[in-house]
Amino acid sequence: MKPTPAQQQKFVKMTTQPVGRLVTQLALPSIVSMLVSGIYNLADTFFVGQINTQSVAAMGIVFSYMTIIQAISMFFGQGSGNYISRALGRQEISQAGTMASVGLVSSVVTGVVLAALGFVVMDPLLRFFGSTDTILPFARDYFTYILLGTPFIMGCFTMNNQMRHQGNASLAMLGILSGAVLNIALDPLLIFGMGLGISGAGIATAVSQAVGFGLMLTLVGRRGGLPIRLSQFHPTLSRYNEIAAGGLPSLARQGLMSISTISLNLMAANYGDEAIAAFSVVGRVAMLAGAAMIGYGQGFQPVCGFNYGAGHYDRVRAAFWHSVKVLTFYCTLLGIAGFAFASQIISLFVSHDARVIEIGAEVLRYQCLSFPLSGFIVMSNMYLQNIRRTVPAVIMASARHGLFFLPALFAGYWLMGLLGIEISQAVADAISFALAIPLSLHALRTMQPK
Repeated sequence: MKPTPAQQQKFVKMTTQPVGRLVTQLALPSIVSMLVSGIYNLADTFFVGQINTQSVAAMGIVFSYMTIIQAISMFFGQGSGNYISRALGRQEISQAGTMASVGLVSSVVTGVVLAALGFVVMDPLLRFFGSTDTILPFARDYFTYILLGTPFIMGCFTMNNQMRHQGNASLAMLGILSGAVLNIALDPLLIFGMGLGISGAGIATAVSQAVGFGLMLTLVGRRGGLPIRLSQFHPTLSRYNEIAAGGLPSLARQGLMSISTISLNLMAANYGDEAIAAFSVVGRVAMLAGAAMIGYGQGFQPVCGFNYGAGHYDRVRAAFWHSVKVLTFYCTLLGIAGFAFASQIISLFVSHDARVIEIGAEVLRYQCLSFPLSGFIVMSNMYLQNIRRTVPAVIMASARHGLFFLPALFAGYWLMGLLGIEISQAVADAISFALAIPLSLHALRTMQPK
């Protein structure tokens, strides 16, 4: 299949335009999408925080499930998306279109299966995630609607990744924005206006994700993008091998994040519902703080994929170092601000509970100490993943939220109690940074097609 004029024009743009300007241009819609998603998560936390501490903690419990479905949808989305960008760089349009359909349909079907299983084992699952007896009724109410929305949530994540890897981040942004804005609007209406409490927050999330999924399906084939056609759904072992090669780092990162969140909740439960709520709030704040960082990295990914596929390795190296410089500057500024105003930030969401504010501010300050290292860590992971260095990419993706975080968490808990839990992320970040340096520098020196 020959590329369309729009696809040919995009190929020329991705392989000839100055990389710094190109990465920034592609990153802006991704940054907006990530920021809006982060704001919507904080809005959820803000509104639910007006109910009671147990409701905030319940969101933290269900977040473990959210990270699981994000891990699987990122596996399909990043795995298929990385292949798509390289295939488009080689101008193999038909192969790219087939991979897009295989990735999305597989993700949605998996979502249906996971939702059904979730209803069967709801209470044991919530307890496994760290729910206490006092949190369980609120977690159950919220989880019910998150399960109903699971196929749409996973479909949105997968399509978002595929569209970004095609260089259509602005279209992906529209789908994310529509769902996030609708969610923010529905939260106060359902939670307070209709008196549904935390169930209202769950309904708002499910409805907004379904709307976003429908909109993204209508946008995915525009501006030279690849339309999703069931007639192109031809799953084969070789295609799933490609998805695995590109998606395993994301699965490892997000999957270990889920395990880490569960472990964190279980350990925090020893210090009361307030500790679980505090870590839940800090987690949402950290997601917003990292949103622009991830968004900028997502602008790098299609530039890396297209140019790697086309054999322009000098442009890949230039795009990597440009992105590292920008993100290190950003992360340093944000780390300073977060450390200085930690108490004020946490009190925005749980002003009624002094203990939650106290614990949350301590956790946030420790995480801000290591935040300047995050830019290099994230860019190293994205770079290794995009050039199909699967093993080092999986190692790098596993580092921050598993390979180093879990040992730091358990050791900190046993040696220092709550303080050890609070500093575990900063310790993991420092070790991950030390690992990222040799892995990324070696790949940059020896970059060859796979």
